[in-house]
Amino acid sequence: MTGPHGPIRVEVTRGGVVESVHDLDAVVVSATGSVVDSWGDPERLVLPRSSTKPIQAVPLIATGAADAFDLTDRELALACSSHNAEPTHVSAVVRWLELVGATPSDLECGAHAPLYEPAAVDLARSGAEPDASYNNCSGKHTGFLTVCRHESVPFSGYLKSSHPLQRDHVTPALEEWCGIDLSGQVPGVDGCGIPVWAVPLARLAHGWARMGTGIVGSTEHRLLSAMRSEPFLVAGTGRACTRLITESTGGAVVKTGAEGVYCGTVPDDGVGVALKARDGARRASGTAMEWILGTLGRMNEDGDELVLNAAGTVVGTIRVAA
Repeated sequence: MTGPHGPIRVEVTRGGVVESVHDLDAVVVSATGSVVDSWGDPERLVLPRSSTKPIQAVPLIATGAADAFDLTDRELALACSSHNAEPTHVSAVVRWLELVGATPSDLECGAHAPLYEPAAVDLARSGAEPDASYNNCSGKHTGFLTVCRHESVPFSGYLKSSHPLQRDHVTPALEEWCGIDLSGQVPGVDGCGIPVWAVPLARLAHGWARMGTGIVGSTEHRLLSAMRSEPFLVAGTGRACTRLITESTGGAVVKTGAEGVYCGTVPDDGVGVALKARDGARRASGTAMEWILGTLGRMNEDGDELVLNAAGTVVGTIRVAA
């Protein structure tokens, strides 16, 4: 074990001047629950947001729903995704909905324009309005509907913590994998409408470490393998999740969440990682996750991100302070 250290500091430079700084709390935890390394406060409570999507997808396989509908790695990766709503993402979600006898109108996550700007421009030019299949969380929600269909529970109200989907499957999965008791907590509401529970950063990392220890064929192994085999479906063009899953070694899988949360696991090392930018900056969390993977010897390239202006000129960097 090394550390603990002060918070990770990410600097944004422009023309050689440090223009902005972001501090992050982070922790690396083994599958046995011991802290391997930490920066800042490893016990701070965080709202994990989308970083827990692979854990939230556990019931999709554990209930038998995935096998009942013959889901492939594409659907399993989408269940764990925060996608760009590029055409490949949207068409795959719509096909999956059709497979379970549902439509985008059954998704209660709401609609927004594609996160990938060229896709958003193309959609606007077509004159079409985005429906819920364009929501970056539509894959996860389609997975939820698949479980509902398999378990013969109604779609309506599946966002509520009291709905059988959340009460009997999704919330217990988070409790089991992270080793926490949520019975005394009132959840917040995530950006896509589902309950979001506060979890200590170290417990979040432990949950991810445990996900990485699954044997071939296990629920957790199938989900992480799907993310590795379909990294584009996990996020998309220009996204850190897709790049880090593609470029890292050791079987590493990572997943971002809103407000500067980032989690991951390196199965070959038996560890999980969880971090949170104190100011919620996504640009800091991705850089910090790449840096931590580098400290674990799982990234071969320099983790500095380039800052470009509108003309595509390099004007600075986003980097972890030395």
